[in-house]
Amino acid sequence: MNSLSAKRMQTSTRGFTLVEMVTVILILGILVVGVSSFILFGTRIFVESSSVDQVLSQSRFAVERMTRELRSALPNSLRVNTNSLTYQCIEFVPIEASTTYLTMPIIPDAAASTGIVILDRNQDENKISENQFAWIYPLIDADVYSSARQKRAQVKTIATSLPPFEHQVTLTFTAALRFAEGSPRQRIYFGTNPVSYCFEKVAASNELQLQRYTSYSFSIIQPKPNMMGAGVLMAQSVANSLTNNADLPLTLTPSTLVNNAMVHLQPRFNVNGETFQYKHQVQVINVP
Repeated sequence: MNSLSAKRMQTSTRGFTLVEMVTVILILGILVVGVSSFILFGTRIFVESSSVDQVLSQSRFAVERMTRELRSALPNSLRVNTNSLTYQCIEFVPIEASTTYLTMPIIPDAAASTGIVILDRNQDENKISENQFAWIYPLIDADVYSSARQKRAQVKTIATSLPPFEHQVTLTFTAALRFAEGSPRQRIYFGTNPVSYCFEKVAASNELQLQRYTSYSFSIIQPKPNMMGAGVLMAQSVANSLTNNADLPLTLTPSTLVNNAMVHLQPRFNVNGETFQYKHQVQVINVP
């Protein structure tokens, strides 16, 4: 083998020098740091934006759900209970059916266990059923929640009349009674259970969460959350203060002779250091 071939073989089998290896490692390290920083930054933005979007969607759903239910509340059934340390609750009775009555036992008439109402044309959507409660002319919340006010009766059976009076329905109540007052428009409302939305303080936290309670019994005194059974979580990360009347999640303006009841919803949400607040008014359009 001549000297030229040996030199070429020696050159082709020679590896990288230490300087070249260190240079390559430094360049790769710089590239890895840059790329990882970019990936981490993008991941953090995605996680934070997802958290904000989740709270925003959750809050919109909760406010919309409350709005729809409050608008269909039984007249004068809304009442608010605030504990500055732990919760603020709004209670109401959703209307399940409503119609006009033809005859009802109303003072000064004698007590009776039956009454006749008009069959609703949209009965499938606005159905009167057994075990519902019936209200006539509730003017204050006590008329709704206290049976002693003689504004409430429970339906036992329902009987539809034969033609040509098939539009008339005879209701039989669980006991003979006399309603205290008649409605000027002969309106009668039906419902089953009260519903409460409660902003409750989370343990070991300054934030509140919104719970919805139902399927509990009527009570003359507005119940506390721990008396309503299990609730359904509607929203989290509520940042309102229960000790500041100007920052309460909701306020109620009762109805008057010229105005319907008004619920002012102003829940404030906090997520990842960002705060957004709703300023929403809900008018209870039903009248006794």
